[in-house]
Amino acid sequence: MYAVETGKALPLGAEITGSGVNFALFSRHAEAVTLLLFESAARDSPCTEIKLDRNKNKTGDIWHCHIQDIGEGACYLYRVDGPYFPEKGFRYNPNKTLIDPYAKAMTDLDEWNISAFLGYNPDDPAGDLSFSSYDDMRIQPRCIVINNEFDWQGDLPVNYPLRLSVLYETHIKGLTIHPNSGVRHPGTYRGVIEKIPFFKDLGVTSLEFLPLQEFIEKEFPRRNPRTGKLLTNYWGYSTVTFFAPKGSYASDRTPGAQVREFKEMVRELHKAGLEVILDIVFNHTAEGNEWGPTYSFRGLDNTIYYILNENKRYYQNYSGCGNTLNCNHPVVRNFIMDCLRYWVTEMHVDGFRFDLGSILGRDQQGRLMENPPMLETIAEDPVLSHTKIIAEAWDAGGAYQVGWFPGGRWAEWNDRYRDDVRLYWRGDPNQTRHLATRLAGSSDLYLRDGRKPFHSINFVTSHDGFTMRDLVSYNEKHNEENGEDNRDGSNNNCSGNNGVEGPSLDPVIERTRERIMKNFFATMMVSLGTPMILGGDEMGRTQKGNNNAYCQDNEISWYDWSLLAKNAGLYRFVREIIAFRLRHPGFMRPEFYTGRDGSYNAIPDITWFDETGAVPDWENIGSCMALRMDGSRADILADQDDNDFFIMFNGSDRTVDFAVCGPLPGKRWVRAIDTALPSPDDIRTPGTEAALDNPSLYPVKSRSVVVLISWAAD
Repeated sequence: MYAVETGKALPLGAEITGSGVNFALFSRHAEAVTLLLFESAARDSPCTEIKLDRNKNKTGDIWHCHIQDIGEGACYLYRVDGPYFPEKGFRYNPNKTLIDPYAKAMTDLDEWNISAFLGYNPDDPAGDLSFSSYDDMRIQPRCIVINNEFDWQGDLPVNYPLRLSVLYETHIKGLTIHPNSGVRHPGTYRGVIEKIPFFKDLGVTSLEFLPLQEFIEKEFPRRNPRTGKLLTNYWGYSTVTFFAPKGSYASDRTPGAQVREFKEMVRELHKAGLEVILDIVFNHTAEGNEWGPTYSFRGLDNTIYYILNENKRYYQNYSGCGNTLNCNHPVVRNFIMDCLRYWVTEMHVDGFRFDLGSILGRDQQGRLMENPPMLETIAEDPVLSHTKIIAEAWDAGGAYQVGWFPGGRWAEWNDRYRDDVRLYWRGDPNQTRHLATRLAGSSDLYLRDGRKPFHSINFVTSHDGFTMRDLVSYNEKHNEENGEDNRDGSNNNCSGNNGVEGPSLDPVIERTRERIMKNFFATMMVSLGTPMILGGDEMGRTQKGNNNAYCQDNEISWYDWSLLAKNAGLYRFVREIIAFRLRHPGFMRPEFYTGRDGSYNAIPDITWFDETGAVPDWENIGSCMALRMDGSRADILADQDDNDFFIMFNGSDRTVDFAVCGPLPGKRWVRAIDTALPSPDDIRTPGTEAALDNPSLYPVKSRSVVVLISWAAD
């Protein structure tokens, strides 16, 4: 039926040629490889099995062939035969059809049945040592041949410098799936396009999407104990194919349309000046441990793709998800680099956030390496030289590398920033000096190895934990609807309910909660570093106290767009504080403060005070602190000056009169921000800043931030 030719070993995957498609697959220990070609994406479509000749269709460890007269839209899978000795790490089973790791798109995974893809017989007493004879070809989702041609209309990645960025972490589906989202294509890439006016109004520069590479949603057997509905993998941290955008996020469900729609989303976001950053999960795959399914990597070369235990029947689990990708094996390193380059060159993304990034620094025995080749290769790759690379600098195996992440130019999620800022605004004692360190760019973490303030990704909330609204509304997590008896999720949230657990009708409590949320945003935006906000926090989104909503594809996780009107004052504050930061290069300076003279004005670039105006005794300082920031040559790279600022922080539960240091000659202080005031006085727009009643003393109300800015004296 098909004209089969020898083909070539590179590139790996399915590549359209002038006369057909070249297929190339890595498998070092395979004894036989068969290509399965389907007439269509339909589950019952006829299939032709083409067994590759190891003498003609194999170069080194790569099996390949060229099929004439097929092209875009062709569907395929593989069978791979070889030794089945789980005790030695080999789990080949030709009854299990396999997905190409380089597949650019997949047919529908919605009906994925994990039990059908087990390489062993679950009813056999030998367990995972047994061998499954069940052929899963008819139900296995299929790889789709993709044509990379697309009308980019001149688009290129935006690649803002980190220090000029404000990141917004969000979920493709959850952003617009709520019935009140007001979009025509809810829960899709096109739905994101429809929200571009919102993002432009908010003022963020970069969208950081939770995993959107193809993953299994229906992998949990648990049900919500309240509703009885099946729980799903909502976040997406269980990747099936790393090159393929998720098909269910496309409004057009035609096989392969998800690639075009993803590109359309990127192109339109770039036209609006918005970056695209992908959360990518190279630490593990959806195949799980020895009890998991065989759908790709396990059946291709288990001993190469995974870090195995000394007893190779078992998997090292540094990810907390059953297996660990063997990232520093040369073959896997090449796979990861091919994937990253594809998303940058063919899909035009601007950056990546690497989930549990410390795993990329483990060797083939699982030990942390001093100079991991994987991390250095990513940092030094010429294709990725302007691409944002952001690490979650820890893993589930005990590695914690915040401030120490190897590889040169990596930025990091700074959880030290998160916790210190939370504790200060909760009112915990002895937190003021820690807040000062975080405001100044976390030099304790990043100065020593030559990195810059912007390598610290400053955040207070993320997808993993409480929303900001819940952070000020709950003392404890409330994850009962996850079906794990509230055992899952962190117990260390540094949160406070401010008087009542959960929603409150008390206006005093509600005003306090909103003020603390404004404090969080203000603190992030005046800190050195790169701020990241959790999507929905700007409108007060709640997850009802759930701090681990990974399985909640429902109103718990979805954006309720009615909150924009309900919490209009909070939204306005967030929008204006983002604009305030981006107007002032002093908060985006590329170097750490020195605390020394050296500016045009012969004053230190930063000076610290206690509330009396004295030099702080950092070991005994209370809950109040102020700083003066000199704006001259704030951006030395662009040779830009800025205003001077005097910023006061009151973490106590009472109003405190702060002594205000004098401005420079010919200047006067005016009030730009006071989080204790109601909207719109809490943050003034440019040119409407308020004069001070007393230029030398300012009463800062309890648990609030005040920012004064220098103007020319009248």
